[in-house]
Amino acid sequence: MKKIKQVEIEKGYYLFKLGQILADKNININKLMRDTNTDFKVIKRIMDGDIVRIDIIVLARLCDYLNCNMTDIVEYIRKN
Repeated sequence: MKKIKQVEIEKGYYLFKLGQILADKNININKLMRDTNTDFKVIKRIMDGDIVRIDIIVLARLCDYLNCNMTDIVEYIRKN
């Protein structure tokens, strides 16, 4: 099952892919939270696409821990 959340906006959409990365790497939210010193609510909001702003420091911390790029976690796709 895909754990990617799509959030539509006016001229495109965002894909929030953190849930899929965690599933692929068999990492649960609690482990990610402890290992990256990131608040549970912040991680959950990124997974659910329920955010307005992203803290780039948190995003960098997640990327370092998960050995991925920012676009692997959050991607913006513009509609044609």
